[in-house]
Amino acid sequence: MSIVYFLFAQTLLFAIPLMIVALGGMFSERSGVVNLALEGIMIIGGFAGVFYLNYMQSNDILHGMPLLLTGLLISGIVGVLFSMLHAFAAIHLSADQTISGTALNMLAPALGIFIAKTVQDGMQNVSFTNEFRISEVPGLSSIPVLGDLFFKNCYFTTFLGIAILIISWYFLMKTKTGLRIRSCGENPQAADAAGISVYKIRYLGVGISGFLAGMGGLIYILPISTEFTCTVAGYGFLALAVLIFGNWAPLRIAGAAFFFGFMKTLSYTYNSVPLLAKMSLPDTTYKLIPYVATLILLAFTSKNSAAPRADGVPYDKSKR
Repeated sequence: MSIVYFLFAQTLLFAIPLMIVALGGMFSERSGVVNLALEGIMIIGGFAGVFYLNYMQSNDILHGMPLLLTGLLISGIVGVLFSMLHAFAAIHLSADQTISGTALNMLAPALGIFIAKTVQDGMQNVSFTNEFRISEVPGLSSIPVLGDLFFKNCYFTTFLGIAILIISWYFLMKTKTGLRIRSCGENPQAADAAGISVYKIRYLGVGISGFLAGMGGLIYILPISTEFTCTVAGYGFLALAVLIFGNWAPLRIAGAAFFFGFMKTLSYTYNSVPLLAKMSLPDTTYKLIPYVATLILLAFTSKNSAAPRADGVPYDKSKR
């Protein structure tokens, strides 16, 4: 039973940032802008967050939960600012959104490494002390089964991710602004005729995407490392696969993220799973598990995916 608890806990650590970033991509694409820059936004947001943690801890200014919350906020804000480059190119300049997103993905790690080496006298890695793991949640950790699954050796970011999922579903499906986002992704001409500013709504969608992806970058880093090397190992692209597999719907995205999170867990903890350990395959073979699973699932499910009709199509007022 202990192996089940272990695998579930590890799956949450990988699934939560994947879900948050995919939800960010959902808001952008539901508004009509393809955001391939999720990888780059994760990198730049994660870099800003880790750099902030490093500075605060090194100077003994802030610690614990206040440090984590402000770090997440800074990661999100930097993610928004970085995503605005993509938004401006895609919305106002009507640039090819694939090229724009790819450019940001290439810019982010280079920019992060440049800043890190400039500030740290040639050192590329930015380190921090992980003081954010919660060994037990008082009262809740004693609940049978659930206590071991959710409330022992956990991170606040797990509960934050669940809250973001609920808020995202409600915001997109039950609010007037959410309806406007969906309408701009499906039929921007009709939305414009109804008095909705398509440009503003698309900027909003990309901005939300940037905030969640930037924050997701830091959430991804926290449990797996104490230093950042300006890479998230293709997690932003994996989030795009989760978005497609989840059919641009919040709850389906959560399910897809949990599945891919489990695949990622197997690739990292195969030595703890007796069946996989007995296979004695090279380490690189296990590392391929989540990406091979992505290709296989998308091959079988992509035909049934229903992207927003105006996703990736620049809006032109003159073409009604």
